[in-house]
Amino acid sequence: MILSKLFQNKKAVYSFEIFPPKPTAELSAVQNTIRELSALSPDYISVTCSAGGSNNAGTAGIAKLVKECGVEPLAHVTCLHSDKAAVEAALAELSRNGVQNILALRGDRIEGRPLSPDFRYASDLVSFIRAQGYAFDIAAACYPEGHPESENVREDIRNLKIKVDAGVSHLNTQLFFDNEDFFRFMELCGVAGIDVPVQAGVMPLVKKNHVDRIVALSGGKIPAKISRMISRFYDKPEALMEAGIAYATEQIIDLLTSGAAGVHLYVMNNTYVARKITENIGYILGELNQQ
Repeated sequence: MILSKLFQNKKAVYSFEIFPPKPTAELSAVQNTIRELSALSPDYISVTCSAGGSNNAGTAGIAKLVKECGVEPLAHVTCLHSDKAAVEAALAELSRNGVQNILALRGDRIEGRPLSPDFRYASDLVSFIRAQGYAFDIAAACYPEGHPESENVREDIRNLKIKVDAGVSHLNTQLFFDNEDFFRFMELCGVAGIDVPVQAGVMPLVKKNHVDRIVALSGGKIPAKISRMISRFYDKPEALMEAGIAYATEQIIDLLTSGAAGVHLYVMNNTYVARKITENIGYILGELNQQ
């Protein structure tokens, strides 16, 4: 199923993001993760590129495993360090594996690797995919606090409009922790004429390394409420886990009751977190989607 149909049929789409295992890891670990996440009945599961965004290795295979578990996969495809031939090969493999949905991304800059001769922006990738004749549904990323390389949020919105007009069917946001940033972003999207569904990306802060690494990489703003939580439970892993789940649950409920088209949960392959949050919001999701 193409994901754009989900947004036509549901008021609140709910999904998870996972990442492929490292080359040295056992495939069985991610297979178990996929099975456990699939049992929670998400609308789809997105599959990132390999660690660091270096290439698309493993993405198509993991997406196929997701599909075999009865859940629609959304496969990430990046372009910043790829030429047209490499992207075409990735698209062909995804198509052979029965994948119908792609998240088109520029990707992270990798020190020492040459930039693409064919792609500068994600909008270039979207246009290229559309031109290949595949029947992919194409999603893209957006940034409620503004892309780190944009001068300001308004410039970022203008660039986002170009990307959407190239053929994007829905958007997933980068993680954020203050819902007011998302609401302001949605207002700006409306003014700019961006009318595709936007899923709010939520990442529960449940481990110290999330705070030390992922937040620093994403540039996400940390509200005072989270800062107090982190300070209080930084060296108490079980308490931080439960506090992070509670904060994410509260954030998601506010997003859903305020009319967000859905929530995309960055679970870092942690099925316990996914299960607890799904249990917390499952009834609300059910009520929204019955209306």
